[in-house]
Amino acid sequence: MIVVCGEALIDLFAGEPAADGIACRAVAGGSPFNLAVGLARLGRSVGFLGGLSTDPFGRHLRNRLAAEGVRLDLAVDRPERTTLSVVSTDAEGHPAYAFHGEGAADRALGPGDAPASFGDDVTCLTIGSFSLSVEPIASTLEGLVRREAGRRAVSLDPNLRPQIVGDVAAWRPRFERFLALSTIVKASDEDVVHLHGAAADPDTVVAGWLDQGPALVLLTRGGRGATAWHRTGRFDRAAARTTVVDTVGAGDSFQAALLAHLEARGTLSPAGVASLDGAAVAEALATAVTAAGITCGRRGADPPDAAALAAALAAQ
Repeated sequence: MIVVCGEALIDLFAGEPAADGIACRAVAGGSPFNLAVGLARLGRSVGFLGGLSTDPFGRHLRNRLAAEGVRLDLAVDRPERTTLSVVSTDAEGHPAYAFHGEGAADRALGPGDAPASFGDDVTCLTIGSFSLSVEPIASTLEGLVRREAGRRAVSLDPNLRPQIVGDVAAWRPRFERFLALSTIVKASDEDVVHLHGAAADPDTVVAGWLDQGPALVLLTRGGRGATAWHRTGRFDRAAARTTVVDTVGAGDSFQAALLAHLEARGTLSPAGVASLDGAAVAEALATAVTAAGITCGRRGADPPDAAALAAALAAQ
């Protein structure tokens, strides 16, 4: 089982302003939420570890996860409200977010909410997004990952939101602590810019990350595809050919397909990821890019199921 740790929230997709107001569409979301759904659709056993509000939005999130087949025995009911993220997209389908979540349920996960231990069936913990930068959940996840690193794979996706993190330079030491404990790091080119500036060379940045501990680092580059770095070398994959509707959730679908692919082949462990050969890395990267492309062709964060992904891979 893969345990997805972090936030679940409501995305409010804002329409065009009108004289009588702005129509909004409320959709279950949050990067970890999307990842858990993506893994379940790909046939993996997945559990969600996070705070879910008991308000109507929180109940909706819980019901959606359950309907997708995500295990909820690690989820924690919280009385605080659900985080709301107002989403708008530009002409190319790239989203912008405005978060309203101070003191919300997803941030409130404390050390006492983390399980005392995991069973041997847990292959991987995934961490990421703004849960790495807000308290008390950030410290809770850091302690949990520190305890579990080495016993099972840890997958990190910073999915950096500067408007929530605030002073990125001050946050960087915490990111580097998570980095040192991780087996797999999946980031975007925007994450690199936020962390190291627009002039940073991604190859140099990733080389520094690999020196700190991860066995596999993947960088998504939007329409330019994605790149993977491993001890066996660097691997590039062009973006899947698709008519882009929007890019919401594409990175989460990428990560879900990557982890599902590795787990299905019995290599989702610290030793398994480190021992991948070049062909295995390239195959995993191709699978992840294909899944992201499917999501880009759909409205919102709608990750593919196993059949859709298999069909798309077979068509290449």
